[in-house]
Amino acid sequence: MDAEKRITLRLPADLHEWLVAEAKSAHRSLNSEIIYRLETEHAAVADAKSP
Repeated sequence: MDAEKRITLRLPADLHEWLVAEAKSAHRSLNSEIIYRLETEHAAVADAKSP
């Protein structure tokens, strides 16, 4: 990552709880879990768009 941006993110409580549990099981912080999931999805979308 070249530059970082801070955002405020509002999540439904159940989604937050699920992400926290997923992060814990993967030994990641909540922030790292969210970034991991967004980057994974971004890569999948980019791959799907490639000819």
